Amino acid sequence: MKKILYVVASLAIIAGAYVWSFGVPVAVSPGADGVAATEQVQGGPPRAGGPRGGGGTAVVLTALDMQPFEDTFRAIGSSEAVQSAIVTADVSGRIVETNLTPNAQVTQGDVLVQLDARAATLSLEAAQSELEQATATVERYKSLQQSGSLTVTNVTLSDAQLAQRLAEAAVGQAELALEDLTIRAPISGIIGLSDVNVGDYLTANTPIATIDNSSALLVEFELPERSVSFLSLGREVALGTPSLTGRIFKGEITSFDSRIDEVTRSVTVRARVENPDEVLWPGMTFTARLSNLSDPLAVVPATAITWSREGASVWFEEEGKAQSIAVTILHRRDESVWLDADLPAGTMVITEGAHKLRAGAAITDANATPQQSGQEPT
Repeated sequence: MKKILYVVASLAIIAGAYVWSFGVPVAVSPGADGVAATEQVQGGPPRAGGPRGGGGTAVVLTALDMQPFEDTFRAIGSSEAVQSAIVTADVSGRIVETNLTPNAQVTQGDVLVQLDARAATLSLEAAQSELEQATATVERYKSLQQSGSLTVTNVTLSDAQLAQRLAEAAVGQAELALEDLTIRAPISGIIGLSDVNVGDYLTANTPIATIDNSSALLVEFELPERSVSFLSLGREVALGTPSLTGRIFKGEITSFDSRIDEVTRSVTVRARVENPDEVLWPGMTFTARLSNLSDPLAVVPATAITWSREGASVWFEEEGKAQSIAVTILHRRDESVWLDADLPAGTMVITEGAHKLRAGAAITDANATPQQSGQEPT
């Protein structure tokens, strides 16, 4: 008896759950197509497979937008003067005069350091005397030959002319040796700090001071491999430095490497920034920003992308039916995806509910009002 009661109670519970979920089906007469239909008693939830109105699967539709994608690359770099030089001495000597005022503007050719030139001056005078004597000998031999003297042969004259040329070379060497004792500015610019003083003995190739032409700076930085298609000479680069917070300086690419670094997988880029006011100093740290704005591309919410064995695709509405098209994802940012897709702007793309669709299935916009979906208001 208890088993019978358990069975009856179980059947009652199942029947109640069915009625609550689906309503009580009521048979009606066959329709125009001769097929009997069932309708659901008002009060139950809609039957699976579509909304109550029977217009198709409810989905969320969004108009396809066309927007350019801005790809931005940022890097940290250091700067150097567009032209710089380290002043050194070519010869050794004792310093007798200096003109090395720090931060002073110098012009190319200005005397910076003078070494003791007494010995070199004497050597030049001796070489000049020998040249004068050799020149006089050649002139005397030529005069004797022209007068018909047989004592001066062609060989004797040739030896005298050779001695003259050697004397000329000795004078030239003595002049160079004397000139090397005067150290001049190789370029125009701002002179830096120096440790040399009058009375110091300066050896050859010893650094004396630096000179920087800061009318423009070269900023060197590294960009990732994927930026190479955007690099071109003259392309604008935005530059900022923590030394001058809030200011942005415009630079342009002047050169970049011809290969990718095997370790960092990056490319070295140099940009020139003009510095007429000389507010920027060589050695400053810069933040470089390179931006590229693409042509308008199809952009959809990330939820519109579906995946299959064939790859990514997007579902869209066409005459009330669901259709699918393969797409190529070009860029992602936040919740938006830029695509290469053969779809015109304004196409209604399915952003929610596409996972339950088949090609050609009837769909309705879940966000549309009854008048918009073709239903009569109740």
